[in-house]
Amino acid sequence: MGGESECRVAFIGLGVMGYPMAGHLARAGFATTVFNRTTTRAKAWCEAYPGQRAATPAAAAAGADIVFVCVGNDDDVREVMTDAAGVIEGVRAGAIVVDHTTASAKLARELAGEFAKLDVGFLDAPVSGGQAGAENGQLSVMMGGEPAHFEVTRPAIDSYAKAVTLIGPSGSGQLAKMVNQVCIAGVVQGLAEGLAFAKRAGLDPARLIAAIGQGAAQSWQMDNRWQTMVDGEFEFGFAVDWMRKDLAIALDEAARLGIELEMTDLVDDYYAEVQAMGGNRWDTSSLIARLDPVHRDPGE
Repeated sequence: MGGESECRVAFIGLGVMGYPMAGHLARAGFATTVFNRTTTRAKAWCEAYPGQRAATPAAAAAGADIVFVCVGNDDDVREVMTDAAGVIEGVRAGAIVVDHTTASAKLARELAGEFAKLDVGFLDAPVSGGQAGAENGQLSVMMGGEPAHFEVTRPAIDSYAKAVTLIGPSGSGQLAKMVNQVCIAGVVQGLAEGLAFAKRAGLDPARLIAAIGQGAAQSWQMDNRWQTMVDGEFEFGFAVDWMRKDLAIALDEAARLGIELEMTDLVDDYYAEVQAMGGNRWDTSSLIARLDPVHRDPGE
């Protein structure tokens, strides 16, 4: 499936992730209809990309072969999916709904059941790679659902992804994203402590990263965030508010499974400290701000 004459898609939610993701679909030749609660954002998208906008999620979904959703949290997903004029009212039998929102596995399973009653496929498909990954079409997508639905949607998702993996049944994509966020939390905290230690020890950060960045300590965060962490620049990237939302989902699921995520719980508390410093919208790398007073006001 691919190409304008073969596949019609809808994209619900034009935030910092959804806006460029929908754009990649349109530029790849998919007939794309978008919806966003803020209509000015949808109008701007239509000026930037080939496609059209709809007044409601139901109207966007009408006639679409694949309906993509990328909004904020569980409540937002329910609003655009099942509330009045939601996707469920407009989607046709035989279509597939793909939810890119980072949400709970419980919600994914719930929606899969609701859409199945209408003969509509459902895939939970959270992404990793941030705004830059969305803009550059380099996201990693972790999916839960039926293999047949996965195969149908993959050509479209490939337009903005470098890796697309079916993890397992419904909810598995969200569970994988929880693991992703748990791992990131530990890596960022380790890098923050390491850089704070290096500064106190009088090491040159560029020389340090040139050395350890080629060994086992290397990470995406080290490659892409060490300089801004040293400089105290956090006004970009994946916001602390969003990270805490994601960690809350992981911690809730861990409690349900009966497993303690002690490091994750601790780092979540550290992010709460960053929020108290006014860093709600700072990048997740701002964990270093609580370790080094020089970083406490990136505006200075």
